[in-house]
Amino acid sequence: MTSAVRTAAGSAFRALRRSSTHSPDASRPVPAGVIIVALVATCLLWPGTADAHGLVGRAYLPVPAWLFAWAAGIVLVLSFTALAALWSAPRLERVRTRRLFGYPAWIEPVLGLLGVAVFVIVIVCGVRGSQIPTANLAPTAIYVLFWVGTPILSAFFGDVFRPFNPWRAIARAGAWGARRLGLGRGPDRPPLPYPERLGRWPAVAGIVAFAWLELVFVNREHPATLAVLASAYALVQWVGMAYFGIDRWSERGDAFGVAFNLFSRLSPLEYRERAVWWRPPLSGLAGVTSMPGTVALLCAMIGTTTFDGMANGPVWRAIAPGAVRDLTHLGLGGTAAVELTFTLGMALCIVLCGGLYWLGIKGMESVSLAHRRPELSRAFVHSLAPIALGYLVAHYFSLLVTQGQATGYLISDPMGTGSNLFGTAGFRIDYGLISAAAIWYVQVAALVGGHVSGLALAHDRALVVYGDPEDAARSQRWMLVVMVTFTCLGLWLLSAVNT
Repeated sequence: MTSAVRTAAGSAFRALRRSSTHSPDASRPVPAGVIIVALVATCLLWPGTADAHGLVGRAYLPVPAWLFAWAAGIVLVLSFTALAALWSAPRLERVRTRRLFGYPAWIEPVLGLLGVAVFVIVIVCGVRGSQIPTANLAPTAIYVLFWVGTPILSAFFGDVFRPFNPWRAIARAGAWGARRLGLGRGPDRPPLPYPERLGRWPAVAGIVAFAWLELVFVNREHPATLAVLASAYALVQWVGMAYFGIDRWSERGDAFGVAFNLFSRLSPLEYRERAVWWRPPLSGLAGVTSMPGTVALLCAMIGTTTFDGMANGPVWRAIAPGAVRDLTHLGLGGTAAVELTFTLGMALCIVLCGGLYWLGIKGMESVSLAHRRPELSRAFVHSLAPIALGYLVAHYFSLLVTQGQATGYLISDPMGTGSNLFGTAGFRIDYGLISAAAIWYVQVAALVGGHVSGLALAHDRALVVYGDPEDAARSQRWMLVVMVTFTCLGLWLLSAVNT
C-alpha cells in the first residue's frame, strides 16, 4: 500500500475516533465531508496501485479499472449519506409478508426424490465414469452448478436447496419409514438435545473443509475422490440428524443447508406452511438467529473467496514459492509443502476478514458504552451475508458462465464414455457467449451491491439497537469503513494479475 493510502487510512480512522467521542473535553467533531473524503481516498487509491489486470483481462475493460473503483467508493459513500438522511426508522425488522399461493403436500417429497436422484447420479459418475475432470459430470456439478449456481438461485428465488437437499430427503424418508414401523421417535423428539454452545460451528467446519478441498487439495478435481468425499459428507449429515433431529441439524450443522439458507434470506420469496410468501428484499436476514459460530461462518465464506482471488494475484505468487521452498527444507514433501502453504494462506484470509469485522464492531462500541462488543457482534453479523454473496458472484461468475455450459454435453455423456443420451454430446463451450466487459460489469455490480445491501442492513439494525437516529448514523461510520475496506479488497483482487 502506498504512503498516500496509509495517510488517507490514518486520517479516516482518526476522524472517526474524534467524531464518536462523547467526552466534554473532546475535540469538535470533524465534518462529515472530511470523513467522506478520507474514506474515499482509502478505498480508491488502493486499487489504483495494482499493477495488474482484471480476471477477465484489463485490455478488454470498457473503461479503466480505477474508474470502477471511484464509482464504487462514491456509491458506498452516497448510500451511507442517503441512509443517514432518509432512513430514520427501522424498515426491515418488522415487515408484513404476503401469501402468494399454496402448493400441495406432495411437492416437497417429489423434489426431494429428484434431489436424491441427482446426488446418486453424480456419485455414480464420479466412481464409475472417466477420471478426466472435464469429461465427468461430478466436478462441474459440485464446483460450478452446486457451489456457485445454488447461492445465486437462492438469492433470487429463496431457499430452493432445502426441498431438494438429498441427505435431508433420505433422512426424512427413513424417519417416515421408522414411524410407520413403530420404531421412530418422531421429528420433534431427537435422541439428544442440540448443545446451544455448538451453534453453527459444525457448519463452519464444513464450509472451511469444502473450501480447503476446492482451493488447497492437490487432487481436488479427481472425480472418484469427489464422489467419495460427497458420500462421506452425506454420512456425517445423517449421523447428525439421527442424534439431534433432522430440521435442527439442517439449520445448524449442515454447512451447505445453513449457507444457502443465509443467502436465500436476501430473496423476496419465502417458503413455509406449504405456501409461497412475499417479503421485502433483505428483510429475511433481519430474522437470522444469532448463535455461536455465525460470525465465523460468514467470515469463513468471505475469507475463503478472498483467498481464491488472492491466489491468482502477484502478491501471493511472490510469497508462496518461498514459503513452499522453506517447508521442503524442513523435510516436507513437495505436495505437502504446497498444501500447507495454501492452508496457511487461506486461514490468514479468514482471520483478516474476521479482524476487519472486529475493528468495525470495536469502533461502534465507542459510540455508546451501553452496547458492548459481544452484543454488537451478534446484532450486526447478518450484514455480512450480502457481502459474502457479492464476493462469491464476483469471483465465480465467469466460471459459471463458461464451465456451466459444459452441462450441455455432460448431461448426454455424464461418465465421459462416449454416450449421447439426449443428443447434446457434441455441444461445445462458447467462451464468447458473454463479453469480458459484461462479466466485469457483473463482478463490480455484485461487489458494490453486496456492500450497499450490507450498509442498509446494518443501518436498519442500528436504529433498533441505539434508538436515536443520530447515534445510529454515528455508529455506522465505522461500518462504512468496514464496507469500504471490503470493497477495496474485492476490487483489488479483481484487478490482480491472472496470467
